[in-house]
Amino acid sequence: MLVTEFSTDAVAASERFALWEEATGQSHMRNRLRSNDHDDFRSRMRGLDLREVQVAALAYPHLEITRTAKLIRQSDPEVYQVNYFLSGQGLVSLDRRDVTLGIGDLVVMDSSRPYRGDVHADLGRWSHVTVQCPRGLLPLPEKSVQRLLGVPISGRQGMGGVFARWLTDLNARAHDFTPADIPTLTSVTLDLLASVIARCLEAEESLTPEARRTALRARVNAFVEQHLADPDMTPQAIADAHHISLRHLQQLLAEDGTSPAAWVRRRRLERCRLDLANPRLNTRPIQAIAERWGFTNPAHFSRLFRTAYGIPPRDYRNLPPKDCANRQHLYAG
Repeated sequence: MLVTEFSTDAVAASERFALWEEATGQSHMRNRLRSNDHDDFRSRMRGLDLREVQVAALAYPHLEITRTAKLIRQSDPEVYQVNYFLSGQGLVSLDRRDVTLGIGDLVVMDSSRPYRGDVHADLGRWSHVTVQCPRGLLPLPEKSVQRLLGVPISGRQGMGGVFARWLTDLNARAHDFTPADIPTLTSVTLDLLASVIARCLEAEESLTPEARRTALRARVNAFVEQHLADPDMTPQAIADAHHISLRHLQQLLAEDGTSPAAWVRRRRLERCRLDLANPRLNTRPIQAIAERWGFTNPAHFSRLFRTAYGIPPRDYRNLPPKDCANRQHLYAG
């Protein structure tokens, strides 16, 4: 089973904190836990088991987490744990240094190093997403990674932002995955994590070629998504923004059986399709939607849309919702 759902609501209030301790002791490295809400600890967890890599979304009101030297001696899985904060705020203490963390921050911890964390969150939302992986799986020297332990990394921009969006999607789409997806999900998660750390350490050259390629593709993807509305975003502009040649960009996308121009066109058409299927945008002119996503020629847009989805934009907008959903996968671009 890839996904496990857990909630303390299944037991009486007096038993909830003990149940949480037991559940997280099995899913994460063992820590000493304490909470201001000990008497009625309402919490939940969604775990995604990728075998060697574990991803989990956690929700709780308050939790103090202490990894002691005694616990390390008793049991040390020798893993890195990455926390991405989705709500509330936290304090991490490592090597007598206190660091405040907020929404959008990432932080890396090591199961072999004592630390203390104090998190206040909103129970109505996921508190944070954690990734736990064996240290040996990360293609970076351990001494280099140690320099980044307990240091806030922004998940709002750059490679940190790419990795944060990946973790958010993993949690949101956890039930969509099958065992056949595990190798790919594991590889991408590790490569993106390594890229984030390497970028922070200015040591990206130490990554494997595969990890660098994954990181570059992720940066290109994020750039394209952010600039879809710009009609001047050409393949050459994308290459220039990433300090690579147009040929390098073409080779990167050829691995997925596409070209820069076809890929951008496909993403723009998909955004237009989503807007046309949105009832709240029924009064917005079709050309306004097309221009919003970089199509400045109405006739050209209509031809491209019909080729992609087998129906003109206006007719697509008038389809029942079920028929719209059935047509969303037609485009092979």
